[in-house]
Amino acid sequence: MPTARDVLTPDALAMLQSIAASGSFAAAARAANMVPSALTYRVRQMEDALDVLLFDRSSRQARLTEAGAELLREGERLLADIDAIANRVKRVATGWEPQFTIAVDSIIDRVTVMELCDAFFKLDPPTRLKLRAETLSGTLEALTSGQADLALGVSIDAGTSAGLQHEPLGTVRFVYAVAPHHALAKLPEPLIDDIIRQHRAVAIADSIQRGGGLTFGLLPGQDVFTVATMPAKLDAQVRGMGTGFLPTCLAQPYIDTGRLVVKKVERAERQVQVQYAWRSGNSAQRGRALQWWLDQLKRRVTRNALLGEHAKGDGR
Repeated sequence: MPTARDVLTPDALAMLQSIAASGSFAAAARAANMVPSALTYRVRQMEDALDVLLFDRSSRQARLTEAGAELLREGERLLADIDAIANRVKRVATGWEPQFTIAVDSIIDRVTVMELCDAFFKLDPPTRLKLRAETLSGTLEALTSGQADLALGVSIDAGTSAGLQHEPLGTVRFVYAVAPHHALAKLPEPLIDDIIRQHRAVAIADSIQRGGGLTFGLLPGQDVFTVATMPAKLDAQVRGMGTGFLPTCLAQPYIDTGRLVVKKVERAERQVQVQYAWRSGNSAQRGRALQWWLDQLKRRVTRNALLGEHAKGDGR
């Protein structure tokens, strides 16, 4: 006996659409250039395979049962998906990637990323876009492991650049910031490590899947509150739940409005050169999605926006 997979073909679903639209087996048979008995037999096959009645035959008009109506609704969706897949395959053949994944470090401005995604979708590409939220060395790992096609906000040195191409995104300056009601806010500057160690630090968990990951700015013996992202760290410090270094590109609006206070510390100010990177390959072989993103990133205004309006670009 035929199974559901045997009988639920695109042609069979289209036949159901025709019967429901015309309200008659005979009319649908004429439209399909079939004899009515052949069309009726195919419907019977579907009903036997599904073990349901698709049409109410108690009247002269072919009326769908509830089960038949549900099959028709799902069938219409399936036929639309088949058409969409066919169109996508044709368009992918023109050089667009089926899926393009971007690893976005938590230091990157999310609003700018979404604006870029919106501009990308307005091209109506066949490419499915996927964003991965990463932190610290996890951002680079997503790229080197093949889980991402482009990484935004990575730090790359000679030992980690093999097989990658990268360009400067900009310079990020970090400041030591506390809430105005925090105990450290009123203390004289510069704050020494022995004083800082007595207060809880807020740290970001490295999203790397293997190894211990990276930590910055923590002192031995210091209590630590670990959060998942840079925005979460910012929120915790604004609430006075801890202290630590924050990138000015995210913290500056809170500093300007007095919700955070910058404190000088005895350690040197930290500045980080961050980059965007992708896996090496012949430029002629680049997919059109990757090329579009690289073209956007060539613009200084875009790079600066990704690091916040107060970040300094590399001058290009």
